[in-house]
Amino acid sequence: MSVIGLDSVHGGADALGVPMHDFSTNANACGPCPVALAMVRDADPTHYPDPAATHLRTALAALHQVDPRRVLLLASASEGIQRLTAWAAQSAGASVWLPPHHYGDCARAALAWRLPRAARAEDARLIWACEPSTPLGQADEGLAQRVHGLRDGQTLVLDRAYAPLRLQGESSLAASVLDRIWQLWSPNKALGMTGVRGAYAIAPTQSGDALGALHALAPSWPLGAHAEAMLRAWSLPEVQAWVHGCADSLRGWKQRQQAVCESLGWQVLPSEANYFVARLPGEQPTRRLDALRRHHGVKLRDCASFGLPGHVRLGVRAPASQDALLAAWNHSHEGDNAPAPETRSP
Repeated sequence: MSVIGLDSVHGGADALGVPMHDFSTNANACGPCPVALAMVRDADPTHYPDPAATHLRTALAALHQVDPRRVLLLASASEGIQRLTAWAAQSAGASVWLPPHHYGDCARAALAWRLPRAARAEDARLIWACEPSTPLGQADEGLAQRVHGLRDGQTLVLDRAYAPLRLQGESSLAASVLDRIWQLWSPNKALGMTGVRGAYAIAPTQSGDALGALHALAPSWPLGAHAEAMLRAWSLPEVQAWVHGCADSLRGWKQRQQAVCESLGWQVLPSEANYFVARLPGEQPTRRLDALRRHHGVKLRDCASFGLPGHVRLGVRAPASQDALLAAWNHSHEGDNAPAPETRSP
């Protein structure tokens, strides 16, 4: 089976600690959201949460204006990818379709469940989509066509992790069309709180027996107290307003950061989200990425696992981190021998 991006490369903290200037994740650089952070800190970890998460599912349903029975809670988006893949793999002759560039966990889950890759979306049992896309942050021009072409027995899952952080453009799908597909939401990025795991999916209005089967595949208590608190915060109007209010700052920072990258000779690709991809000059960009991380505390996301070798993805960061990136890149070719990487405590 030919699968792109099977390694478990992720952004964020690593063996060297938390990077001081971390461009490797798509977390909202304006975060953490003050209200959400306070609710997580006030969460009571001494008791089991309600296993049915009755109040949480009601709140999330109200946010999306759907029936609470359509809300499927997930330990994380990655756990949801594994669970949906496991469910699809139970169908005889099932296959999966992935976009040309995609989150590596989708391919890893397919391989784990021995689910073959379909060459065309119309031939697959399970179809993955992401808009804005990962890692490019672009609109999916073929998404509406794939949704309209869905047949009985096909499932399309749209990862909407970056929809709240879209800085330009708009969704390819009307609200009424969204009722035909699964929507995967992981608010921790938009809230600037990626260390808290917890996500959910909105089932289509006609999900058949899929919703019950996916509930059956879930572990008991997929959400801990802190994840539940984060998702409750996400449902609040004041938190939604805070996320929306971050857009102007992020747009300005993004424009400045793209200019910094272009000044270094990087080829910046178009993006509608709070992150973008750039092609690096030179023959050994990975070596320079290692130098940035080890000697300057600057981390970028290598895009080789997305099927884009020689490229990096950069989450938009504040100007101070952009200046650190500029200085670090200009010095990395000299072969730094700094004694220790710049890190901060998790």
